[in-house]
Amino acid sequence: MSNHGYGPRELDLDAPSAARAYDYFLGGAHNFEPDRRFADEVRAMVPWVANVAKLNRSFLQRVVRFYLDRGITQFIDLGSGIPTVGNVHEVAQARDPEAAVVYVDFEPVAWHSAQTLLADNPRATIIQADVRDPAAILGHPDTRRLIDFSRPVGLLVVGVLLFVGPEDRPAELVAAYRRELPPGSYLALSHLTDEDADPALRADVERLIALYWSANEHVHSRTREEFASWFEGTELVSPGVTFLPDWRPDSAEERDDVARPLGYGGVGRV
Repeated sequence: MSNHGYGPRELDLDAPSAARAYDYFLGGAHNFEPDRRFADEVRAMVPWVANVAKLNRSFLQRVVRFYLDRGITQFIDLGSGIPTVGNVHEVAQARDPEAAVVYVDFEPVAWHSAQTLLADNPRATIIQADVRDPAAILGHPDTRRLIDFSRPVGLLVVGVLLFVGPEDRPAELVAAYRRELPPGSYLALSHLTDEDADPALRADVERLIALYWSANEHVHSRTREEFASWFEGTELVSPGVTFLPDWRPDSAEERDDVARPLGYGGVGRV
């Protein structure tokens, strides 16, 4: 438990969890009836919600490959959720079995599930901690065991800051992590947005946010200007801040997705 009052959540399988609903949207198996019921309710009102989850996961995978191409072999994934199919350690260790991955999530089922999934993987671990507490995460014994801070690190803050409210100052939070990264490290961010969506999609986003708030999962949409400001102190990698499927796409197919204007992504070099 951190001294900031940001501690791991208690395990509550009767209440839906955003991490487990995300796993369900991605086709994972680490979710429970309340999560599936909530996710199905959301999908009934906001049909594209699983599309956003998949675009976000696809962005994450492209970023990991981009990091590997630049010689990055150690990764910290904040708000990772449950590391199911196609997550960071699978992508990274397929190319470099010695790649080191530290996942961070405070949702107890994500933590327990990941511990089981990673039990036989000495180069990957999960820490149960709150992303709003950089000191606890970066100073954690498991982080220090796997991550060598004398070498560049690939930090992933993908699909988690939408759960961080303005009162927790996300710009300052990102800066706190960035300051601890060695030169040559990279920072990847993604976030929900609706500023370029048509009126129907924007109304859907408002419904989505209301549904998550009703489940005590506080979700926020942000503008390109605010999102881009979080890269201060880094050199933005081409093509800069884009919609998720536009960031170094593998194929053109995702760029036709109905959810294309609903997420921003970008990578900055420290």
